Amino acid sequence: MAEKFFPFDPAEALDSREAIEFFLADAFETGDAEFIAVALGVAARAEGLDKLAAQTGLSLEALNTALSEPANLTVKTMISVMKAIGLGLAVSPA
Repeated sequence: MAEKFFPFDPAEALDSREAIEFFLADAFETGDAEFIAVALGVAARAEGLDKLAAQTGLSLEALNTALSEPANLTVKTMISVMKAIGLGLAVSPA
């Protein structure tokens, strides 16, 4: 019998600020820039791209492009999105 697979969007599982915070902290611990960028895109979808576009001052198209193509994500955009989500970046010993 063949297994049935269903679409899964991890953004749907991020239903609280704490879940988003834990998800992004885990992504940052990998040290993988592309993975972090993708995770930030997932968190942004969980918050709502329309809302974040308004809060960051970016157009929805520009925000979507930056978050869907990790190579296009700048530090400025990353900080703006994290601030709009209610999170910040901190430095700690490696």
